[in-house]
Amino acid sequence: MSDPADKLARLRREIEQRQKGYRERALRMFPHVCASCGREFSGKRLKELTVHHKDHNHENNPPDGSNWELLCIYCHDHEHEKYKLSGYFQSEAREPTPPSRIADPFAQLDTLLKPKDMDDGKKHP
Repeated sequence: MSDPADKLARLRREIEQRQKGYRERALRMFPHVCASCGREFSGKRLKELTVHHKDHNHENNPPDGSNWELLCIYCHDHEHEKYKLSGYFQSEAREPTPPSRIADPFAQLDTLLKPKDMDDGKKHP
């Protein structure tokens, strides 16, 4: 049985190798510019440019890079916050709630809007 610290270290190595693989490919494929804010990165600051998976599935790494975009660390965090909050604010599709039975302010609106001359009971063209 392996030590939990060994498992954690192995998991971190695997994640780092996986990230290096698609990160290096993305950096070769795309300009070193944040796709969100447009900042350019080079030299030491290149480490601030991250690979964002558009579908949020880190296992989906197509060879053409169609699921990736380069984002700076700030825009990347913002993108994931938006993704987390989208599920919070979106509700499931439900039946519309029926109108209130207590009072309906528009109940007699059609009769109030009818011209006076149409109230005489005669048909008008």
